[in-house]
Amino acid sequence: MLDLSAGAYCSYEGWVRNHNEGKAVASLHYSGYPQLAPAIADAILAEANAKFHLLDASVVHRTGSLNKGDIAVWVGVTAHHRGDTFLACRYIIDNVKHRLPIWKKEVYTDETEAWIESNHCGCADPKNLEHHH
Repeated sequence: MLDLSAGAYCSYEGWVRNHNEGKAVASLHYSGYPQLAPAIADAILAEANAKFHLLDASVVHRTGSLNKGDIAVWVGVTAHHRGDTFLACRYIIDNVKHRLPIWKKEVYTDETEAWIESNHCGCADPKNLEHHH
């Protein structure tokens, strides 16, 4: 993303933490819908580019099993001005969390598991998508 015409770069990292709502988390498992997620991510990036006059923007959301401390989602943005990078980074991560068809299952240290409600599209139940790659 290095661009000598850029005056600013901003990034966001979402990490796997060791707890959620009072339960000790051992790991996370993200399931996605690969036939749809890239197109939605591209649309979010295009919206951010148009809205905030960016030079470049990128987002990566990992799927599969992740351990504590791993980066689950990364956003990077470059622009001529820092204000645009801050706003665009926030816009991208908020929209990724809301719109991307990716689901999170927490695995707890007591060996129980739970799918975590997210604020996104309400697409099909992830348990039904896992076997349809």
